[in-house]
Amino acid sequence: MKKSLNVLKETFITSLPLLAIMLIVTVFVAPFDNTFNYVRLAVGYAGVIVGQSLFLMGLNISVLPIGKEIGASLVKIKKTAFVIFFGIMFGFFATVAEPALWVLARQTNMIVNAVNITIFVAVMGVGIGVFVGLALYRILKGISIRVVFLIVYAIIFLMVIFVPEQFIALAFDGSGATTGDISVPFILALGLGVSAIRRQGGNDDSFGIIGIASTGPIMTVFIYGIILRVVYGGMPPESVYNPEALPTDIGVVLGSSLSDTLIAVAPLLLAFLPFQFFFIKMGKAAFKRIMLGMIPVFAGLLIFLFAIDFGFAFAGGYIGEVFMSPNRPDWFRWMLPVIGFILGVAITLTEPAVTVLGDELEDMIGIKRMTTRMFLAISIGVSATFAIIKIMLEINILWFLVPLYFVAIAMMKFTSKLFVGLAFDSGGVVGGALSSAVLTPLTLGIAQAVALAAGEHAQSVLTNGFGILAFMSVTPLIAIQLMGIVYSKKQKNLEAN
Repeated sequence: MKKSLNVLKETFITSLPLLAIMLIVTVFVAPFDNTFNYVRLAVGYAGVIVGQSLFLMGLNISVLPIGKEIGASLVKIKKTAFVIFFGIMFGFFATVAEPALWVLARQTNMIVNAVNITIFVAVMGVGIGVFVGLALYRILKGISIRVVFLIVYAIIFLMVIFVPEQFIALAFDGSGATTGDISVPFILALGLGVSAIRRQGGNDDSFGIIGIASTGPIMTVFIYGIILRVVYGGMPPESVYNPEALPTDIGVVLGSSLSDTLIAVAPLLLAFLPFQFFFIKMGKAAFKRIMLGMIPVFAGLLIFLFAIDFGFAFAGGYIGEVFMSPNRPDWFRWMLPVIGFILGVAITLTEPAVTVLGDELEDMIGIKRMTTRMFLAISIGVSATFAIIKIMLEINILWFLVPLYFVAIAMMKFTSKLFVGLAFDSGGVVGGALSSAVLTPLTLGIAQAVALAAGEHAQSVLTNGFGILAFMSVTPLIAIQLMGIVYSKKQKNLEAN
């Protein structure tokens, strides 16, 4: 009970900057014109805190042990083909259970109705699954991680030439949303398990699997965009992004959230059960504890998704519209990049997947988890600032992503193999559910306001509004490699003395 209360307390405390901004905007800067919107915001905020806390509690006693058991049991499978097959399968099932992915799919469907939510989630799940298989193959064969990243990103930026402009930022956002609270522990455990099979791989090889896996959704969403353009004879029509028009009937919203929660959690559970009976074979007490632990996972995800649909989606968009309003002074809009920085830092510090990565690094080499979290949090604050400036000025996202990725890839030459893998992993874990729930509606709201102001000459909201998770996927690559270079230098100085 005490541990559960601590989780709830920590989640609440780290969310306070988010609450402060919401209150300042909706109470003092631009009050809502009806009381019901305050009810929606209160329910949304409380639901996100409670839902995330329940989810984390269940995660620690069910999903995390499942991932570790599966990763350890892979040691028993000696055939490379079977290891890769199970890596693909569990990569897919863990990904489709990601809350952030469902949030992003909902936001995309709001703008382009032709993008089916379930198909979109499945497309990104396939991308993760296939590239988890590739990452495991790399570990088994001892292929240089630097070579893999060079080849994969070369392919990605070549594919950009053929992809509809509207799907470029969305694809990179999809990459950030696919690796979060559920998939990160699973995929890291798979990497550790396969490193044990190889025996000489060790910890250096276990990191990097998230980074490789998160490139898969970029390619599969690229392909999905190309297919949609062919099917429709051009890009399908867009709708006005208006999260305030979302259903407010509690029964309708709850029914939709329940359906998505079942689709997310059931495949993961169904995939685990055969593995338990044939490979893991844990005792009855441990198995029962894991099954009971899935109850708060399910309840937490349900509450979280309901809270986002009912309260948070419209609130993020509202903040963007308020600051971009033509009725306010021109300087007012330039407060948005500052707000984005504060939100980016605050949200990153609440993301469970970031904590998991920090714990792994502290256990392995002794770097304090708060050091890792702060490096990541500041990099995400910078990401949010870049993303908002890009939207306000309608700059093509590639003018940012290409040089940032170039710097990140160039830094690999000066960074140890451990920190190269860790950096690319960190780029995949920061875009969690809360980031998608708050920052994506915020940037889409800004993009909608920009489009209304610019009229027929504006970029589409799909092109201009997405991209914040893309920035969040690349700035940590630079931040963590920089941390690694500083750490290596300190270690050498200690050895010299």
